[in-house]
Amino acid sequence: MKNTLKDRIDYRYQYITSMIEQIEKRIKSYPEGRIHIKHNKSKPHYYLHVGEHCGIEKSIRNDDVLIEQLLQKQYLEEVQTALKNESDLLKRIKRKYPETIAEDIYEGLSDDRKKYIKPIVPTDEQFIERWQKQPYTPKPISDDVPKYKTKRGEWVRSKSEALIADRLFAASIPYKYECPLTFKVDDRLVTIHPDFTILRVSDRKILYLEHCGKMGDPEYVEEMVNRVNDYIKGGIYQGDRLFFTFETSKTPLDLEVLDKMIEKNFR
Repeated sequence: MKNTLKDRIDYRYQYITSMIEQIEKRIKSYPEGRIHIKHNKSKPHYYLHVGEHCGIEKSIRNDDVLIEQLLQKQYLEEVQTALKNESDLLKRIKRKYPETIAEDIYEGLSDDRKKYIKPIVPTDEQFIERWQKQPYTPKPISDDVPKYKTKRGEWVRSKSEALIADRLFAASIPYKYECPLTFKVDDRLVTIHPDFTILRVSDRKILYLEHCGKMGDPEYVEEMVNRVNDYIKGGIYQGDRLFFTFETSKTPLDLEVLDKMIEKNFR
């Protein structure tokens, strides 16, 4: 399975290592000394401590730049200590982490064994197949409105939606078109049909993509605002599980933007 705990540990370790290097360079660029803060009648007074073990104390009254620099340095030093502690822990975990985890056992079996065994954790392929086979009733498309066929063989409401469907299909992103979604908003149940319900295989998270194809139509925009508000009240947020593509009569769907969104958010 992609995006395993080991993958996330490796990513976090690399990120921390890079951060430690950057912070070390920044700390060296700041002046010597430390700031101590004392309060007199609830008013803060700033004192500069310099010299060996910061033993010499000097009051600072009119040097906000120096105060800012030294407090920033002290903050970075605390961050650096926390990062190094975490780095040491992750290094020990990486060293002891097993090469083979439970989910890998099934993948290592021969085909003649696999056909008789049900894995404890479904493989990505099995999970996708089960998800795709879950029955649902899409929102019907009236016979008197235009419709467009996708490469996967389904009918959608617009050329742009057909392009999105075909791009997802080409990228092997599992999706469902206008699959009903019901959730509670305040004291009422709301059912909407997201344009695309997407399975992100890497973490098996369900995402929603809405194509806003008439952004030049004030009435359409008003309806979309209410739709987005319902999503948020139902606990589905933009950039987390909810994503959008846009177009107007003058600015068509940007396929380059769509492809970047697919690579960044849907894999």
